[in-house]
Amino acid sequence: MGNEKKPLNSQGYSSYKKLSGSERKLLPDASKLVPVHSNEKISVTVLIRRPPVTSFLEKASTTPVTSVKHLSREEFVAVYGTDQKDLLKVKEFADQHGLSIREINTCAGTIELTGPASAFCEAFKVELSIYEHPTSPYRGRTGEIQIPEDLSDIVEAVLGLDNRTQLRPHYRILEEKVKPHRSQIASKSYTPTEVAQLYHFPQNTNCSNQQCIGIIELGGGYSPSEIKQYFSSLGVTPPVLTDVSVNGARNQPTGDPGGPDGEVALDIEVAGAVFPGVKIAVYFAPNTDAGFLNAINTAIHDTVNRPSVISISWGAPESEWTLQAMKAMDRAFQDAAALGVTICCASGDRGSADGVNDGLVHVDFPASSPHVLGCGGTKLSGSGQTITREVVWNEGPDSSTGGGVSDVFSLPAWQSSANVPPSANPGSKKGRGVPDVAGDADPVTGYQVLVDGQKAVFGGTSAVAPLWAGLIAILNQQLGHPVGFLNPALYQLSASSKAFRDITSGNNESSTERGAYTAKKGWDPCTGLGSPNGTNLINALKN
Repeated sequence: MGNEKKPLNSQGYSSYKKLSGSERKLLPDASKLVPVHSNEKISVTVLIRRPPVTSFLEKASTTPVTSVKHLSREEFVAVYGTDQKDLLKVKEFADQHGLSIREINTCAGTIELTGPASAFCEAFKVELSIYEHPTSPYRGRTGEIQIPEDLSDIVEAVLGLDNRTQLRPHYRILEEKVKPHRSQIASKSYTPTEVAQLYHFPQNTNCSNQQCIGIIELGGGYSPSEIKQYFSSLGVTPPVLTDVSVNGARNQPTGDPGGPDGEVALDIEVAGAVFPGVKIAVYFAPNTDAGFLNAINTAIHDTVNRPSVISISWGAPESEWTLQAMKAMDRAFQDAAALGVTICCASGDRGSADGVNDGLVHVDFPASSPHVLGCGGTKLSGSGQTITREVVWNEGPDSSTGGGVSDVFSLPAWQSSANVPPSANPGSKKGRGVPDVAGDADPVTGYQVLVDGQKAVFGGTSAVAPLWAGLIAILNQQLGHPVGFLNPALYQLSASSKAFRDITSGNNESSTERGAYTAKKGWDPCTGLGSPNGTNLINALKN
């Protein structure tokens, strides 16, 4: 009985089964307009199983960062590359349904398929429609994706059938009407170099273009001449910029400082200012779950630019992602750890509720991945190298640092001694604590930037991710090798190292959540381990 063959359908495949974690719900306030035209050409990214890198991560988490031997990108594909037999099975499936292969990333384990919408609907047993939404119309689906049972152990995710806008930038622009009301710190803005000085970043670091910072951008663009003008005004050597197009997206400024251009300018200007002359590769991708995954994988496995640290200032509440998408991104972040690439992610700008109005607390993804460095926000006051006061950034429900406890990812071993509290949600789940570290993020004490011809002051945890990315690039330069997945080492540092400034005042409460989190001595779900003392951090890791 156990050897009986299952009946095949007309395509030669056995019965279909649901793809775990693929369920999609409509966006709030979305309404169905019309079915997608059957001949509309679309592209979809299929994630294929690959040997896990968990054994490498387990070993690396117990080894000093100065002793970890990371894999080269060439070694990685030899050890963890996708099995050709699995690729062949997916190719056969695509052929059976009239789908074409646009690109295969053997390192990342992805296949990009293209074809008419009707072919995808038949291949994955979904219904695609155009939905009207207050932000923008989108192609969407509801329910779960289905795949042939023969592929159920091979295919881990199918992304891109639904092309809704997935992430939002985590920055805030200072408005004149904004007045500080959560603390006694007065409004004062800084250049990124002044913030780096306050945090004791090493000065006069010689880059010689040996270090590359990768930056993920999901819209907008920048003007090279404007970037040159900005760094000239700072008296700082400008970064060496390279644009990388992913899935057809490119450097395309909108002319609106309050749009995605603001994010692009903030990321480049902060990262480039704290590490003068550094090489920066900007990966432009569509703002969809598929576009984001492909951007991350392109940056991580980039054999040309070879970034040693990647800054991500975009995100969304965990509740707005499919489980398959979060697992796919987390797998990519594990690849980064094996390759010695550090991922810095903004923790969000809308408090402990992360902007979700359901009476619960939420954390932001990708900052909630246990394989990235989550970056929270503070309000900073000081001059020169002296910080006079630093507290949790909280100027209200829509302008405060994200942080809390993940509903998706378990508490990692390296965070087990950090006294991460249970979630404030019913059930008191124990999970990954967010963020890991912090830095100046309040627009009231924000960063002076130049975008679309206008000078402005920006804040948000969007600024903290490139700030930390710049510091880690300096650290990699001084150590002579990448530190990679830094979290286990950071949590092992003693207080006597003075690598962090512990933030013990403030909270990230929102007006919409059931509970909130408060700063305290040691790690907390507002500012993590604290803001950096760059010089002390580097010395501590060296020792």
